[in-house]
Amino acid sequence: MRLLGVGMCAAALAVGLLAAPAHASAAGEPAELRGAGWALKDTGKQVRFRGLAAVSRTTAWVAGSKGTVLRTVDGGRSWQDVSPPGAVAEGLELRDVEAFDARRAVALSIGEGEASRVLRTEDGGATWTETFRNPDPRAFYDCLTFFDSRHGLAMSDPVDGRFRILSTDDGGRSWRVLPDTGMPPALPGEAGFAASGQCLVSAGPRDVWLATGGGPAARVLHSADRGLTWRAAESTVPAGDPARGVFALAFRDRTRGLAVGGDYRTGQASPQAAAVSTDGGRSWRQAAAPPPAYRSGAAWYPYSRGTALAVGPTGTDLTRDGGRTWQPLDAGSFDTVDCAPDTGCWASGEKGRVARLERG
Repeated sequence: MRLLGVGMCAAALAVGLLAAPAHASAAGEPAELRGAGWALKDTGKQVRFRGLAAVSRTTAWVAGSKGTVLRTVDGGRSWQDVSPPGAVAEGLELRDVEAFDARRAVALSIGEGEASRVLRTEDGGATWTETFRNPDPRAFYDCLTFFDSRHGLAMSDPVDGRFRILSTDDGGRSWRVLPDTGMPPALPGEAGFAASGQCLVSAGPRDVWLATGGGPAARVLHSADRGLTWRAAESTVPAGDPARGVFALAFRDRTRGLAVGGDYRTGQASPQAAAVSTDGGRSWRQAAAPPPAYRSGAAWYPYSRGTALAVGPTGTDLTRDGGRTWQPLDAGSFDTVDCAPDTGCWASGEKGRVARLERG
């Protein structure tokens, strides 16, 4: 979405870490989260990292403003600046990064026309190849996702009244625009939010979901055939304003999903900032006790029955019941969150902030 093209500037109301959340030892929560909290990892940078890929507890990639990409392979004790030289020179806004391992990653820069690009590395960021540069001045790419190491999609705000989908079947080495015949018409003013790299997410080999805002309703679009055909459903997250809608999705599997968002403007209320789906996004119900403010990122905790994290500029919240109720975990500012299969969870955001979830 264009209003986020140069970054949202929502100020953090508090930036300190809580020593140990009061509810951390509650029954039913994974043992790994009892007494857990975010531990900041010094990146040595002051840029905003809205793109994040958690590979494991030791390996993670972050991507952000000024063309910056960092990688750690030692749990955040040290960071390598592996920024693509061309992206740095042009000051590209890198808002999403998807990593397959410590060596292979794909990054997306956002913006109108040629500012939207895809870059790929196979050597841990030592070299990068530009594999897509958007030729259409009407398109504005927001997010990308991968089903596996070969198949992936990227999404653009509507062009000619429909969201545009870009597809790869060779790990991001080449891309093609999919036909829009299976995409329902966009609502007036509807677009995606390039806030956390989570406006387009996938689960399993073929299912993918797209989050929207800015229009009269905040919708979630679902495709079960890797982006060829889509079905739209209204969420309960408030919309009706360019600053409101669903900012991030997280699906644990083909059926159970979370949507978080709200109003990203500082000081604006977001009373219904989370929703839950148990039918693959065909329908959504409002969280009974949602996060207290706008949230831009969400992630399921691996192997848990209903534990997930949501982050935003004013803090982190935790759910242990599949998104029905949320409780505060941390007051620090983050834009996005991601958990690796080995239960390594990472968060990143403004002023170079990156953290890993660790026991107290």
